[in-house]
Amino acid sequence: MKMVVTGGAGFIGSHLVNGLVNQGYEVHVIDNLTTGDPGRLHSEAILHVADVNSQQTTAYISVLKPEVVFHLAAQAEVQRSIQEPRLDADANVMGTINILDACRKAGVRKIVFASTAGVYGDLERSQLTEDDPVNPVTFYALSKAAGEQYIRLYYHFFGLQYTILRYGNVYGPGQTAKGEGGVVAVFGERLYQGAPLPIYGDGLQTRDFIYVKDVVDATLASILHGDQSVLHVSTGTDHSVNTLVDLIRRLHPDRIDVDYLPAKIGDIRHSCLNNEKTRERLRWSPLFSLEEGMEETYRHWLGTPVSQSDSSK
Repeated sequence: MKMVVTGGAGFIGSHLVNGLVNQGYEVHVIDNLTTGDPGRLHSEAILHVADVNSQQTTAYISVLKPEVVFHLAAQAEVQRSIQEPRLDADANVMGTINILDACRKAGVRKIVFASTAGVYGDLERSQLTEDDPVNPVTFYALSKAAGEQYIRLYYHFFGLQYTILRYGNVYGPGQTAKGEGGVVAVFGERLYQGAPLPIYGDGLQTRDFIYVKDVVDATLASILHGDQSVLHVSTGTDHSVNTLVDLIRRLHPDRIDVDYLPAKIGDIRHSCLNNEKTRERLRWSPLFSLEEGMEETYRHWLGTPVSQSDSSK
């Protein structure tokens, strides 16, 4: 059975590709390699170098006729989306429409879409549910919310099945310092450089950090489950950035300094995603605590510099 992963040479995408290959699927990757790294890819994955918003991508999907398309390719940098909203929309909105139209014409059964907790904006909730209002406060989050709505309408008009996965802050081996949700990778890069860890704001901002292996398991479960659902891929637990630093200090033998810097424009103060619906619909639950995931990630840092660009969120 054929599967296509857009953005498959990125951080999450390459982990997903490994999972798909290990389950016996024929896996095709569509990635423009602007920030993706073909060296991340499993040797059995087939790479097609193309932009998601191109006729070349349409042609690949038309010929391949995959069972499922996992759409992870995106312009994933929040600050860049603020500076260049048109570029962000071209990649994330028009690119998604191009993928949807290609899926419709090729008879693809289902699209699995990587969305973000950022679509909620800065709602004052201790824990967000999928029924909470969407109120993006950055162009990146807005482009993801728009992509979600296009996906719903493609199902309404054309019957293209979908699962929309709103990821928490994903981290793990192979993540890089570039892109939204990369605070763990930024810290890893700074440790490698022997530089202070940068914290934007007071460090009390919280995130729902989820380990990439748990994200892959949830995404793989979407092949057979979660049709026409919007689901949180999260731990349901929040941790502050200061807590993350304390954890890294326990793992790292050398002194770690911290630089507190002005908060970034568009940063969300608190984010924690309820995952009860996901546990039920996907028959999935996260297996890694932050401590366990960070220990694996730290071991990876010891052997591999974290310095390349990330192409997915």
